[in-house]
Amino acid sequence: MKTAQLNWTKIMAILCIITCISDFIAVFVLGSRYAGYDQLKDTMSSLGTSISPVSNIISIWWICIGIIFIGFGIFFGKAFNDNSNAIKLGSVLIILYGWGEGIGSGLFKADRVEGRMTDSFMMHSLAGGIGVIAALLLPFILRKAIVTQRKYLFHIFSWVVFVFGLITTILFTFRFSSDQNNFISLYKGLWQRLFLLNLYVYFIALSIIMYGKENQF
Repeated sequence: MKTAQLNWTKIMAILCIITCISDFIAVFVLGSRYAGYDQLKDTMSSLGTSISPVSNIISIWWICIGIIFIGFGIFFGKAFNDNSNAIKLGSVLIILYGWGEGIGSGLFKADRVEGRMTDSFMMHSLAGGIGVIAALLLPFILRKAIVTQRKYLFHIFSWVVFVFGLITTILFTFRFSSDQNNFISLYKGLWQRLFLLNLYVYFIALSIIMYGKENQF
């Protein structure tokens, strides 16, 4: 691996770790500036709606982190460039997450007009849905693809992240239930944040492996 590429790989690994931690904190900080916003009951998309006092800030932030995740996905593919189809697909999935949950969510606001979904809402949901699916599949695809000194532990870790991500995704979809007063539907914000935390822990683990890659192969 060339020195310049190695340096950029390390930079993107560090930047990904910082971004994951910062994004999780930013949601809670910005949510505290939205009167009546409930971190456990309201979705993160609500922070980006036109009526939100932090709408523009969170939208710009999502676009910025989307760009970072896309860059991370590109350098992830280069760092583990061993002609593995799983690594290539993993790189694409990370890029799709950056496009969908990052840039797409930032560009399109989840607005409703008189209770009806706007075109922007539909685009926001579509982009976010693609990003979530990509993030959900990532640990399943990479569970055997990345060889480390603790390959078995990484394999188990990937399975745990995948299963937990699947459970929280299913729980989050109950927000569309006709009964909005049951515990699962009511705490949709909680399931979404647990999904994000689960994903970011995985991203951080990938970043650490990527950063020290030359010492592990």
